[in-house]
Amino acid sequence: MSKFSIEEFVRATSERDRGGGPFELENDRTLEIQLDGKVWIKMGSMIAYNGSIKFTREGVLEHGLGKMLKKAVTGEGTMLTKAEGKGNLYLADSGKKISVIDLQSESITVNGNDLLAFQESIKWDITMMKKVTGMLAGGIFNVRLEGEGMIAITTHYDPVTLIVKPGEPVFTDPNATVAWSSNLAPDLKADISLKTLVGRTSGETIQMKFDGDGFVVIQPFEEIYYMPATA
Repeated sequence: MSKFSIEEFVRATSERDRGGGPFELENDRTLEIQLDGKVWIKMGSMIAYNGSIKFTREGVLEHGLGKMLKKAVTGEGTMLTKAEGKGNLYLADSGKKISVIDLQSESITVNGNDLLAFQESIKWDITMMKKVTGMLAGGIFNVRLEGEGMIAITTHYDPVTLIVKPGEPVFTDPNATVAWSSNLAPDLKADISLKTLVGRTSGETIQMKFDGDGFVVIQPFEEIYYMPATA
């Protein structure tokens, strides 16, 4: 075990500017956002800040009627907080590892639970995989992000990216699937011949099928999602 004097501990763990731009990793589980304007963050992810920053929960019509209706229909659990002002903002999500991606007129689809933050310049929309409804307690909900700017995603442990080629589909566990290139349209299949060991009550093994030209990001962890009950 490492032993430090207080001075040594402060020096070893102190925040420092590494010149990484507005989204900068202090370590692999803590994100610093050098804020001068507005940014969207996952609700509950703020762990510290300095400066003058105001936090506002996402308004009902903040992003237009279309997104509000999608959230109402899907029961989408991912909520956003708007952070505005000037200062340094620090984010984390249950000790998960953070990856920062700089979109350059590109697009990516991220599991809603794994989206930590994105700049205001990024356009986004909720996507829903209706076919899975009834298979995984209501469905899988994702966020499509596109444009120019930085986003931050989270994974349990180190992410692995698999390349998808035409005619060479990649199959993944939905609970281990974090993100994929938005040009891919994943399909879902249930293999009733295989029984799952834990986590699902349907007795079916659910798989996501990616076919085309792109990539899919997975994590070495099966994250169980609990969807809200419907009336």
